[in-house]
Parts: sequence; structure tokens; C-alpha cells
Amino acid sequence: MIFNQLNDDACKTYVIADEKTRETVLIDPVIIYTDNYLEYIESNNLKLTHVIDTHTHADHISAGPSLVAATGCEYVMYDKAPAKCVTRRVNEGDVLKAAGQEFRFLHTPGHTRDSLSIVAGKLFFTGDFLFLDDGGAGRDDLPGGDPSAHWDSFQKLNNLPDDLMVYPAHEYRNRKPSLLRKQKMENPHLKPRTRAEFIGYIEDLKLGPADWMKDVLKANYSCSTDPDAAFIPKDSPACEVMGTLDPELEKIKVNYIGFMQLADKLNKNDKPMVIDVREEYELHDDLGHIDGAVNMPMGHLMHMIRKADIEKDTDMVVVCRSGARAETAARELVNEGYKNVSVLMGGMISWREAGN
Repeated sequence: MIFNQLNDDACKTYVIADEKTRETVLIDPVIIYTDNYLEYIESNNLKLTHVIDTHTHADHISAGPSLVAATGCEYVMYDKAPAKCVTRRVNEGDVLKAAGQEFRFLHTPGHTRDSLSIVAGKLFFTGDFLFLDDGGAGRDDLPGGDPSAHWDSFQKLNNLPDDLMVYPAHEYRNRKPSLLRKQKMENPHLKPRTRAEFIGYIEDLKLGPADWMKDVLKANYSCSTDPDAAFIPKDSPACEVMGTLDPELEKIKVNYIGFMQLADKLNKNDKPMVIDVREEYELHDDLGHIDGAVNMPMGHLMHMIRKADIEKDTDMVVVCRSGARAETAARELVNEGYKNVSVLMGGMISWREAGN
């Protein structure tokens, strides 16, 4: 078997080829390197038979459609992946025989609904389902992200051998591939937790804005072959948890408001604008939501706030589950020029504990 990683940056593309037949599979190719891949294939006398995308990427445009057009190879994704140009759709337990290997697919949603992981011999390609070491895993606040589904997917690791070598779709800080055994011991996302504890752990992280990533998703949904179809910041650890946080925002001080003070304000005629930055489904869980609150999920906040054209001196109170996401959101709003922004201290947890 020929096995290499082809890119120089944080986005990883893996090539697996059969030394005898020269049949070749590429996993997670990036459009800006399309010519490099074609040159590598030609110079090594390889024949590209399959391109596999582990999921619909939000930080780069896939080279899958371009490589299909150039070589006639098959384009493999999850059964319900939104890209219409996929030529072979796979599901949990399916096996693809190619390049002298058996590629066994696991459906591992969480980061996206269409996330796949792949076992090929002792190689474990995890896409953004699982990163290395303290990198944790791909963020769950993008369209289709779901920490509850991510927890379910992590349970599948219990049925896999510990001596698989983990190869993720991204590595932002020069961490080295290592055994699944090591990840189970050291990766913070794999710390033993109940489903509720894991959801709380994810929801309390400060993820940072990701408005530009929606345009990248749209480009991949439409099978774009244009490298400039969406703006993509250079060298951004965008899919990693907290990867799009601006360090300068941490220097911005925010104001806090207690639940009693907020309750008092909401009983007056001149009510503040309450912005709930949780995901829409969270508004209907056990913590509920504050009547009249406007839902602007963290990943869409700046796009929605700009579109709403709200006066800069509007009295705003930002709310989330525990206060962590709201603090990040408040810094974003202050940085945008909003002058009267407060964070509900303790979030909806403290609000409900107080009997509201």
C-alpha cells in the first residue's frame, strides 16, 4: 500500500494506493490543491478511482467535484449528504473495496449530520468527528451540528480496536497521528461523561463567530468547482472548538446583570432586548427560555444582528445556558459598536434556579 498525506497546511488530504494495480483513493481533497493532486497522480503513474469526503466541509471547498470532472472517478459521501454530484452514497457498515483495501464506513454525526469516519486496515480516518489530543473534535455549532449526536457517535469508539491510528481531516498545531488508545486517554472530548454532561461541556465553550463558514457550506452543497466561490480566511483553525475566537476580544470587558435585576427590568415598560445565543432546539429543553427573547444562535449572531439594523444604544441582555457563550457574544457586540450590552450572570441555569 502507498499511503501519504499530501497537503502542507492544516487541512489534511490522504492518499491510499495499491502498489500493483495503481488504483488510488483520495480522502478529503481541497480545491486549491487540485492541480497538485493531479500532478502527484500522473507523476506516480496512479489511477484515481475514488474521492471520499468525510463530511460537507465548512472551512474549505472540496476538490471532489473538480477531480470527478478531471478523471471520471467516483465521488463518495454519506447517504444523505446534500451535495447532488455525489456518485456513490454510503451508510453505517458499508464497505468500499478500492486501492487494494476495504474501507469500512461509520456514520459519526455531531460536527455535521453527514459525518463519516473510515476504518481501512489499521488506519482510522475521522474527518472532523475526532481531532488529536487537546484539539478535541470539530465544533458542533455549525448548521447540522448537534452535541447530543456527537456523544452518540463517540460511543461507537467502544467497539473499535485501540490500536487504530487516528488521522483527522485537520491538524492546526502540529500534533502527530497517534493510536486511538491514546486519544481515549488524553482527548478532552473523550473524557467519560453522560450525554447531558457532554452537551453541557460543549455548550459552555466559547466557540467564536463563524458567519463566513455558511458561504463555504453553500459552495460545497452546490458542488462548486470555483476556488473563489466563498471567502476563506487564511490559517484559521476554524473547525476546531474555539478556533475562530479573536484573542483581542478577550481584552474587552463586559457588564453583567443578575437574575433579580433582569426580572425587575422585564416588568417595566422600557424592557431590554434579550438575545438568547443558544441553538434553537435548546430553547425548548428543560431550562426553557425567557419570554420575548430573540434567538440569535452564536454561529449566526453577527450576521443576524447586522441584518436586524438595531440601534447601537439599545439596551441588550445576552443569555445562554450558563453565561459562557453569552460572554463571548457580548464581546462581539461591544466590538461591533453596541454600547449597552450586559450578560445574564449564570445564564438560564441561574434564571431557572431562582424560580423564574
